[in-house]
Amino acid sequence: MAPLPPVDLSALPAQFGSAVEAIRKALPKELASPQWGIICGSGLSGLASSLEDKVELPYTDIPGFAESTVEGHKSSLAFGFLSQADEADAAKVVRVPVVACLGRFHTYEGHSAQACVFPVRVMRCLGVSAVVVTNAAGGLHPDFEVGTIMALHDHLSLPTLTSMNPLIGSNLSALGPRFPPLSNAYDVELRLSLFRAAHRLGIDDASMQQGTYAYVLGPSYESRADARFLKTVGADAVGMSTVPEVIAAAHCGMRVLAISLITNKVVLSPYFDTRKALNDELRNSAKTTDASEQIRADKNEAANHEEVLEVGRIRAEDMRKLVQSVVCQTVL
Repeated sequence: MAPLPPVDLSALPAQFGSAVEAIRKALPKELASPQWGIICGSGLSGLASSLEDKVELPYTDIPGFAESTVEGHKSSLAFGFLSQADEADAAKVVRVPVVACLGRFHTYEGHSAQACVFPVRVMRCLGVSAVVVTNAAGGLHPDFEVGTIMALHDHLSLPTLTSMNPLIGSNLSALGPRFPPLSNAYDVELRLSLFRAAHRLGIDDASMQQGTYAYVLGPSYESRADARFLKTVGADAVGMSTVPEVIAAAHCGMRVLAISLITNKVVLSPYFDTRKALNDELRNSAKTTDASEQIRADKNEAANHEEVLEVGRIRAEDMRKLVQSVVCQTVL
């Protein structure tokens, strides 16, 4: 597939041209037109650790960029090269210019959907043809253990189906059409490349899955009823990001690979049966101990952000190697 054509910046709002100008002024020429974009989710900013000749630009230095306020997210663009020996010729080194978002924006921080996808659109204006979008997610599928890596093959998004679609408003026709399809948003060839990379790296089949990601607004984690509903309608994992960026990338014509790291199991266990616990107490006072243990277990199941960050740190190296392999071994 050929690289995408240049974007006519004069046909876009001025903030796009201002952002591109500020970025390119701060970069050496060889990094000013990256081929790939990478968006790093919670605890996954280490994906940029292997960038060669890296240059970081704080979001505050780029017109139109907001600032990430979430723990585990930095607030900068990192430019550099990903390199790897060519599979077809080990003596040859493939070196690909990329840009990575070290920290993303979420609507739950108070940003508009359009502000959340501004970095993706700027990537397209810089020359990016393909993006890798990563996130930390809760597992709904019973076979997805903590630490599972899931390639997205689809998404379920109540927010963008109802009111929070980033394409609402005047269409930016210089970027893409008014009504872009999303049935093919997740690139099959890139997903296959990811699984090939996992095989080469020796990541076992159980730890490498594919599925449907449910996008919710957050910032609260889901109730049990929320979680049961999402699982019933076909979601395998749930998170608070990614889908707006995928929609914007698809609108721009960019190829998309999206990867979830399952950092916690979503609570789907049955509710505590209060009536049964009382009846057990009335029949046998010793049963109160069982009820206390159940109550403690019920509280300990709840998700927390520290757990998300810790699992991200544990699997960060695998994620880094997978992304590096896909980027370096895929011809755009």
